[in-house]
Amino acid sequence: MQTRKLGNSPLEISAIGLGCMGMSFSYGPPKDRQEMTALLRAAVERGITFFDTAEVYGPFTNEELVGEALAPFRKQVVIATKFGFDLNPNFDPRGMKGAPGLNSRPEHIKQAVEGSLKRLKVETIDLLYQHRVDPNVPIEDVAGAVKELIQQGKIKYFGLSEAGVQTIRRAHAVQPLTALQSEYSLWTRTPEKEVIPTLEELGIGFVPYSPLGKGFLTGKMDEKTTFDSSDFRSTLPRFTPEALKANQALIDLLGTIGKRKQATPAQIALAWLLAQKPWIVPIPGTTKLHRLEENIGAVAVELTPDDLREIDSAASKITVQGTRYPEKLEQMTGL
Repeated sequence: MQTRKLGNSPLEISAIGLGCMGMSFSYGPPKDRQEMTALLRAAVERGITFFDTAEVYGPFTNEELVGEALAPFRKQVVIATKFGFDLNPNFDPRGMKGAPGLNSRPEHIKQAVEGSLKRLKVETIDLLYQHRVDPNVPIEDVAGAVKELIQQGKIKYFGLSEAGVQTIRRAHAVQPLTALQSEYSLWTRTPEKEVIPTLEELGIGFVPYSPLGKGFLTGKMDEKTTFDSSDFRSTLPRFTPEALKANQALIDLLGTIGKRKQATPAQIALAWLLAQKPWIVPIPGTTKLHRLEENIGAVAVELTPDDLREIDSAASKITVQGTRYPEKLEQMTGL
């Protein structure tokens, strides 16, 4: 497995990480704990050293799973987690009922970190992200609280998720950021406008989540695909039958390139991300070993400058149908 550094930091991790959310949360009912433990350990055996979780996934159960499964490999792996929500007792992740409110007050951050340390079975959190920007708390206060926790040895590196350019700059001035995590893929390219140039200027790494478009870019869905009510994609505008049908043009493009490279659409989608910058580390999630191995295989797919130009040219003619989230959830889901 190739490795990459996140921006200018010394943090070196596998070129592809593993997003763990779907093992416990959002993509249908929670998966079998023993099976997911075996999958996490299989990822380590295959060279993955970067694992992504959050306290809201479950809530709490995903951190517990990751902590327990990776305990034997603690010195080999880097675990990222996130804070930033008030996890009320009525929160139901299936329909985002009683969705948690944002809370990045410094005292709450400190409480969240203590909880994450216990669940992850670690003395120090490798990388801690603010899960969503809290409009009620100045980002300088958030960065200051994290800085204190770094000085106390409870956190090694600080990151933000889905933050805009001004927020990134303000936070970075108080406590240097190691990574930004935001959605980025061939069907969500918003970060290219302002965010990626800013990260490059400041020496901050980029961790794209949903790099396979929540499963769509694997090429395994069409307008007949249905989602269980416990799968949050059942509520997303991009996963209506009409949008799935309209967006197949993107899959056709990936399939065409894939045939030439003897690679799957998912591998081309991940290879495309890896080719954008040497400090980008995507974190595709999966609950299946064969998908894990397919995703890892993307690291060996080499896209030439001509291939990349061809993908960009074709993709620019495709208008992706449907927004990422329903408007009311855009700021709240943390997904």
